Amino acid sequence: MFMQARQAATFVGPAFVVAVAYVDPGNLATNVTAGARYGTALLWVIVLANIIAALVQYLSAKLGIATGRSLAEQCRESYRRRATLLLWLQAELVVVMTDLAEVVGGAVALNLLFGVPLVPGALLTVAGMLVILIAQQRGRRQFEAVIIALLSVVLAAFVYQTLRAGLDTPQVASGLVPSFSGRESVFLAVGMVGATVMPHAIYLHSALTQDLRPGRSIGARRLALASTRSDVLVALGIAGGVNAAILLGATSLQGLDADSLEGAHTAFAGAAGPFTALTFAIALLASGLAASSVGVYSGQVVMQGFLRRRIPVWLRRVVSLAPALTVLVAGVDPTLALVASQVVLSFGVPFALFPLVRFTADRTLMGDMVNSRLTRVAAVAAGSFIAALNGYLIVSVALPA
Repeated sequence: MFMQARQAATFVGPAFVVAVAYVDPGNLATNVTAGARYGTALLWVIVLANIIAALVQYLSAKLGIATGRSLAEQCRESYRRRATLLLWLQAELVVVMTDLAEVVGGAVALNLLFGVPLVPGALLTVAGMLVILIAQQRGRRQFEAVIIALLSVVLAAFVYQTLRAGLDTPQVASGLVPSFSGRESVFLAVGMVGATVMPHAIYLHSALTQDLRPGRSIGARRLALASTRSDVLVALGIAGGVNAAILLGATSLQGLDADSLEGAHTAFAGAAGPFTALTFAIALLASGLAASSVGVYSGQVVMQGFLRRRIPVWLRRVVSLAPALTVLVAGVDPTLALVASQVVLSFGVPFALFPLVRFTADRTLMGDMVNSRLTRVAAVAAGSFIAALNGYLIVSVALPA
């Protein structure tokens, strides 16, 4: 029994690292905007997106365990060079958009907390991220511990804000009924999906589990899958709870000027007091630092997997910092940039998800870990839903009002 528990523990932790990607500044921007504009009306988007995310991350983790390859590596092995290069380019775009959201979010947080100008704040955010990545170099468990600690800060902050909002059960339940409130709510819903189902996290999870080989016995492999499912359900459940709490906490800002992170901070201070505003800013900084570290890690996985190339962490960080600095120097509204980045992420999901579904349904690759028919149907439905939502957004924007 002790040996089984010890073996099971080796598969616990990767999902918590990945979960941070689901609670980044992009989530704060989209979910605060959703709560402040539409109350609980878009809560169903978070719930559905989180269910999809749990399924997708489980498949990604299972691919790494079964094959010993990351998703990016499997794509390189399975597709022609031109297709591989195209997949790599879109994956790099996803990573850049992720970095943009996290660096901008961290810069805004430092500005709210200490009055640091946005551009120096972005540089300080990057410096903090590099310090966190030192833990990664010292071992998987230390890195996981740092990330989980930052995730706990974000969770505590928004649970507090949800309690302050004082919502009743009928209000929350009404948000679980699927509906939209016009074209802008569709744009925001796509951003929420992009902020919840993260394409770079799909690539990363398989890389985090590819060295966790369970052994050849049926019992060991079943134990590995069961432990991985538990890891994903708990970690993504916490991330989903945080996202729901962000939206529900922001419902107290309806009717106030809360269309930006700065405006939300001011509105929280006016509606619920300075301590609530402080917790919001601290959560924003913690999410930016943690998610930025995970984003850089994902970038390494993507390049190594698709191209078999590595570049120094500092160089990748400098390159990916450029778009964020451009946005801040140009004076673009940080919240608008965050929401737009999440929409781009949503468009990147099918490019990671459909190859993942194909690979995990291939018995020659997966062996006895191959997807069941029900899992295949659910995964295809999830990818189709996201693709349809993106298509609906394109049509709604292209057609006149």
